[in-house]
Amino acid sequence: MVTATTKGIKVCVETTYQPEYSSPGQLHFVFTYRITIENNGDFTIKLHRRHWFIHDANNTVREVEGEGVVGQQPILEPGEKHEYVSGCNLRSGFGKMYGTYLMEKIADGREFEVKIPEFNMVVPFLLN
Repeated sequence: MVTATTKGIKVCVETTYQPEYSSPGQLHFVFTYRITIENNGDFTIKLHRRHWFIHDANNTVREVEGEGVVGQQPILEPGEKHEYVSGCNLRSGFGKMYGTYLMEKIADGREFEVKIPEFNMVVPFLLN
């Protein structure tokens, strides 16, 4: 698990290789990632957008940007958490992702970015 905190907003990421959805012989590797966003600040926030950079070991980089996370734009009071699971496919068995969330401080409407820590996606049999 990797973690980063920005302005009191903690983001934790856990990844899992999904062999039942992968086809290594066809260069198709599927990973899921579980993200927990925890508001350790003293103000209410709303997640508006996500911006990802996805690096594959075959030297390709994809950029993904859009509203919310898995169809939601959660609002978190101080002390609250939001957890979701999403996925990514790679053409190699090794890659990494990182990015940012665009958040709004509800009290004054100010927007700020929260870092999503870099995390690796590695097919377990490549670690031997």
